[in-house]
Amino acid sequence: MKIYTKTGDKGTTALYGGLRLSKAELRIEAYGTVDELNSFLGLAATYLEEKEYSDLMQGIQSRLFDIGTHLAAEPGKKNLVLPEIPDTAITLLEQYIDKMNETLPELKFFILPGGNKAASVCHVARTVCRRAERCVVRLSENDKIEPILIQYLNRLSDFLFVLARKFAHDANEPEIVWKSH
Repeated sequence: MKIYTKTGDKGTTALYGGLRLSKAELRIEAYGTVDELNSFLGLAATYLEEKEYSDLMQGIQSRLFDIGTHLAAEPGKKNLVLPEIPDTAITLLEQYIDKMNETLPELKFFILPGGNKAASVCHVARTVCRRAERCVVRLSENDKIEPILIQYLNRLSDFLFVLARKFAHDANEPEIVWKSH
């Protein structure tokens, strides 16, 4: 597989289905932001020591590729094979959020992003996830987007927040409470 094709040299790219769009289009920004999120998750995964969480993160990264496929698909094009994104994908994130929260202190105040390197990477990933979600929401205002894409990104950002807290807690790093100045 050749990495460079030169077909995008004039600022356009092809969707899954063949339609060419400007690289500045919101659809391209949406799946590009999901790709950026996936890269940050790859970085966050380097801090995971528990196999269970490493496996979970790989599953999440694969799910983001599925979401990217949906976003990169030409709207209205028939006969495109798109991966299923089941409701159970959201349920799995919720189960892990609940599991991690069982061992974390109750959150009574806003906390500042940080704690340690692993937690900080998760906070960055969380904010990129929120940006991806906003892009997909904007896209859904004009194009048909499966609601589960937005729901998954929303829940994933919650998961990443709790994972950041878990990383800090497991390293005995104190959470820094936000104080208005």
